Amino acid sequence: MAQTRDDIRNIAIIAHVDHGKTTLVDGMLKQAHVFRENQTTEDRILDSNALERERGITILAKNTAIEWNNIKINIVDTPGHADFGGEVERVLNMVDGALLLIDAVEGPMPQTRFVLRKALELGLRIVVVINKIDRPHARVEEALNETFDLFIELGATDEQANFPVVYAIGLTGVAGYQADQLADDLTPLFETIVKEIPAPLVETDAPAQLLVTTLDYDNYKGQIGVGRVHAGTFKRGMPVVRITPDGERINGRVEYLFTYLNLSRQEVDEARAGDIIAFGGIENLNISDTIADPSVEHPLPSIRVEAPTVRMTFGVNTSPMAGKEGKSGWGTSRRLRERLYNETRSNVALRVEDGSSPEKFIVSGRGELHLGILIETMRREGYEFEVSKPEVIFQEDPETGELLEPIEEVHIEVADDSAGPVFEMMGARRGELLNMTSENGTTYLTYLVPTRFLIGFQSQFMRATSGMGQLHTLHHGYDVVKGMPPQRQFGSLVADQPGVATAYALVNLQARGTFFISPGVEVYEGMVVGEHIRSEDLSVNVTRAKHLTNFRAKPSETTDGLTPPRNLSLDDFIEFMAEDELLEVTPSSLRLRKRILNTEQRLKAAKAAKKAAGVSS
Repeated sequence: MAQTRDDIRNIAIIAHVDHGKTTLVDGMLKQAHVFRENQTTEDRILDSNALERERGITILAKNTAIEWNNIKINIVDTPGHADFGGEVERVLNMVDGALLLIDAVEGPMPQTRFVLRKALELGLRIVVVINKIDRPHARVEEALNETFDLFIELGATDEQANFPVVYAIGLTGVAGYQADQLADDLTPLFETIVKEIPAPLVETDAPAQLLVTTLDYDNYKGQIGVGRVHAGTFKRGMPVVRITPDGERINGRVEYLFTYLNLSRQEVDEARAGDIIAFGGIENLNISDTIADPSVEHPLPSIRVEAPTVRMTFGVNTSPMAGKEGKSGWGTSRRLRERLYNETRSNVALRVEDGSSPEKFIVSGRGELHLGILIETMRREGYEFEVSKPEVIFQEDPETGELLEPIEEVHIEVADDSAGPVFEMMGARRGELLNMTSENGTTYLTYLVPTRFLIGFQSQFMRATSGMGQLHTLHHGYDVVKGMPPQRQFGSLVADQPGVATAYALVNLQARGTFFISPGVEVYEGMVVGEHIRSEDLSVNVTRAKHLTNFRAKPSETTDGLTPPRNLSLDDFIEFMAEDELLEVTPSSLRLRKRILNTEQRLKAAKAAKKAAGVSS
């Protein structure tokens, strides 16, 4: 017999990237007296991952809980970037409602549409929070009206469209029922959550059941599973069965049981239906596994996420520098394979397949950022490997047999005087303009563009808009393949022999392009050391030293006039990379290189490819 648990609320916080989710949660934690009065805390407390702090975005969904007026509020902070939509889709399975944050200036944005659609499909009760209402140019009423229009457009029911609204300034921790009447704290927000978000409807007397939605690891307790208790009661030490989505049954025992409170897990003896819990003692867990009483026969419905759209090949590092900078033994195919396949157990939007040879693996994800974060995470863990240029994943139309490619909905914000170059760039990428508006000196553009044409576009866009433009993409669907994307404008400067780069050589060669390396850096034949000023590649000798004479040179003589190198980030390298290049990734270095390192062999291969292209045409 189902009944409600009035002592608990389970909510997710969903929004577009940078609309203030994590900052608002910080305020809720502080006002629930999670910290001592005199305790100093960092901003964005939940963004504990180093990469999240560096990039200023949430990558991994986080669980926390607070108590307010004897009611426990379980809170899940979710990512706002489209590439991490798999995280959003997972955690929405654990909650009964969501806080939808809307920036008072920007209004609903691309990712708002994605997360709201998922929440509405699951029938969640939505509380709209118009945040940052103190910003200059805040459009409070317009933002609210645009949000209502979005609800209707996404097919919300009458009940869902009749959503409660709270106005807030997350940074200072204040909220109110009217934009011009804010309380001194977040009490109106807490009151709305308790009143509007439904209490969990649970079957406490049924056999225990739980769907694993998140995986964690504890150095002492081993693998930890996280999920919401669907029915019944879990007790520490009880025997359970792990049922995989395809029906396989493996017996186990719950050795550890935790619930969330504030910023930590608390060990408990039992947890009831409606609780969000963590548990340990069961090995080889996967997301979408059902953990249940042995009497349960069928698994709970598994989590489904949208298919990946971009893939890269990860492989064992084959450069002359291999094994010199990573942890010993962390660059082998066995170690790489184990790490990548383990990632798919918790990263549900990721796919890994064995490649054309034992030391290559095809890794597919939601976008360049999704795969870039995985590369950076592995690099920091001590792995070394090489990756190929990203490529899109095509599909075949089951009815017509036509080849289809993924299409992105691209939302651009740019200053009015920078809009011209953006029109030009999007036109070259077969962009179909859907909408254009201009407000307060800013032009807002919406396009449909093939994903293939956007690989490597971010850095070009930022340069064209002097770093001031904003670009957000959202997977739109699939369409017939449309021609060839624009080719890279500039070729690579490639080292033609191994050695140490000298200032003398770099000064004499810098008229040929921009260098990525400084004097004193070790290079090898086939390594990309810079960007050529022309469209074709150029082999250069960056190790040439000045001939010795009887005259002593001034210390500055060989370095005067040397332009500082261009330091490329991981994202920059991925975007710059050509089809015939690989990126060597080690814990301390990123190096771009040609697939064929030998200069002579590379020229022969290029000639053969040209000849074959001529014959086929």
